[in-house]
Amino acid sequence: MHKRSFLRLATAGLAGPLAPFAALAAFAPFAPIAFAQTARGYPARAIRMVSPFAAGTTSDTSARFVADQLSRALGQPVTVENMPGADGRLGMMAAKNAAADGYTLVMGSWTNLSVNPVLIKDLPYDPLKDFKPVAGIGRSMLGIVVSGKSEIKTLADLIAAAKARPNGVDFANFAAGYRLATAWLSDLASVTFTHVPYRATSQMNTDIAGGIVQVGMDGVTSLTPMLRGGQLRMLAVTGENRHPNFPEVPTIKETFPDFAVYGWSALMARTEVPDDIVAVLSDAVNKAMASDEGTAFAKKVGSELLLRGPAEMRAFQVAQIENFRKVAAKSGLRPE
Repeated sequence: MHKRSFLRLATAGLAGPLAPFAALAAFAPFAPIAFAQTARGYPARAIRMVSPFAAGTTSDTSARFVADQLSRALGQPVTVENMPGADGRLGMMAAKNAAADGYTLVMGSWTNLSVNPVLIKDLPYDPLKDFKPVAGIGRSMLGIVVSGKSEIKTLADLIAAAKARPNGVDFANFAAGYRLATAWLSDLASVTFTHVPYRATSQMNTDIAGGIVQVGMDGVTSLTPMLRGGQLRMLAVTGENRHPNFPEVPTIKETFPDFAVYGWSALMARTEVPDDIVAVLSDAVNKAMASDEGTAFAKKVGSELLLRGPAEMRAFQVAQIENFRKVAAKSGLRPE
């Protein structure tokens, strides 16, 4: 239904419970709202989206954008509930324990969907058996950084320092996925770093800038303010191509052709949720992310769109898990 026709119906009192969305449509800067519904009458009430991340993080911002888009597309409120902690396990368990009716979704990430099953012993959920993908959302490059005052200027300098002093270079990480990526680099470069774990990225980056630890890895978006301010220097990015905002920074892939790692996110549902409900959700999400608004949002948060439906996203997830298992096995990382 075109926006003008919808508004005419709402004004005439014929839109009923959809009337509040007519006003929103009037201000929508891009495509008009398209309401979708299955033969089951889904969705008939509010949808809950679990965000296993802290409020204000890039991943949480993405969850809120998708929630807003779904609300507009489906004509029902989509509320975001933050449940950070334990590398995403708390949020994933909350979604696993909810009813499999399509009214509880979870914004999964590379950590809780592909890294945790490799590095965490006795994981209380199975990301393949307990959940199925709705749609891919986005992927973002990571960056290796040192203090802006560091004598280490390039990736080659870092590798040379690590070879000269095995285990003598501190490498900070704040989540399992980053540690796995670091282990992969270590294996390819035939070097060993001393792993320094952090609970929060903000403290880690502050310590790197202050020279308390020598090097670390984080998402490029999170690093950008301190990079622009000169407190940090980025040695390399983990993408397949150079980052558009930092074209002068090489990729690790330019030195080690097999290496490429992204932080990524995907909307997930309980495995038992009917396929027709998942299809409605997937269609709505992919259309929203492929729109001008979705493209603009991805650019704003420094990510690339990961436009994949349920089957494609599952194949992508399985490939990620298999690759990380190989990396862990070669580098000697075991589930803990």
